[in-house]
Amino acid sequence: MSNRYLFFSLCVFFCSSAVFAQKTFTEKFSKMGSSFEVIVVAKNKEVANGFIAMAKNEISRIENLISSWDSNSETSKINQNAGVKPVKVSKELWDLIERSQKLSQLTSGAFDISYAAVDKIWTFDGGESELPAEADLKRSVAKIGYQKIRLNQNDQTVFLSQAGMKIGFGAIGKGYAADRAKEILVAAGVSGGIINASGDMNTWGTQADGSDWNVAIVNPLNSKKVFSWFSIEQHAVVTSGDYERFTTIAGERYSHIIDPRTGMPAKGILSCTIFAPKAELADALATATFVMGTTAGIFLINQLPKVEAIIIDAMGRIHTSKNIKIEDD
Repeated sequence: MSNRYLFFSLCVFFCSSAVFAQKTFTEKFSKMGSSFEVIVVAKNKEVANGFIAMAKNEISRIENLISSWDSNSETSKINQNAGVKPVKVSKELWDLIERSQKLSQLTSGAFDISYAAVDKIWTFDGGESELPAEADLKRSVAKIGYQKIRLNQNDQTVFLSQAGMKIGFGAIGKGYAADRAKEILVAAGVSGGIINASGDMNTWGTQADGSDWNVAIVNPLNSKKVFSWFSIEQHAVVTSGDYERFTTIAGERYSHIIDPRTGMPAKGILSCTIFAPKAELADALATATFVMGTTAGIFLINQLPKVEAIIIDAMGRIHTSKNIKIEDD
């Protein structure tokens, strides 16, 4: 997943008023190897701190569930037994993997959690002078393929059918964590807030003064210029993109976002912002759309209910799905 703060700035503006009993409280912290921000509407700081602690605890729980660095996590046990045997897992993880499989099918493999097994033959440090050999590209993706992930619903097991395969949730995990944190806080009675997981944003309710949460999307070619504002409620917003991290070979630019089907960098898009009911879905679709390209990506998004996209292509042109209306600031 890309570092979205380098390409699109999803800026949240919020306020509170003395006229209203509630105020807006914010806390930033690090989880899942990324920066998180939790914004809640509450009557005072003590209450807000309790709500934020609930969100942090849930995000930590998700991190422990999906971590591939913790050798004792369910995800690590699946990877450790690749090509050996099926692993029984919790229903929560099994369901997350099943949803990931469906997203892989929907995107023809542009999104694929088995991408974790890729051999990293690109450095994107400016040192590349030529494209990798075809044999190296094929080798790099040899253990990737969502079709090789075998799910048994009756036994609630996951089996990676090829030795050396791995799954990872880098392109969906933070979105899922944002969704779960939101669900916990909504159930606890928080009237409005935002979970911001390194740019994977999930919102609900309104600001303390009763107004909508406003998201400003900034052009990656001009970070001082906002080309669009959106009022959002009960919605997730995620951006996948590439502006700083790329390499140029023979005058052609190659992004650091790799197509898991070919081992080659995705081309033609600077950034893609997805609006969806859940951050998990938006997270996966943002990466997949970037890989699929503008035409195929917009076509896919237009088929999905309650999902919209804004794409900036390599020429700086803006493309939107059918229900997006851009207003100049």
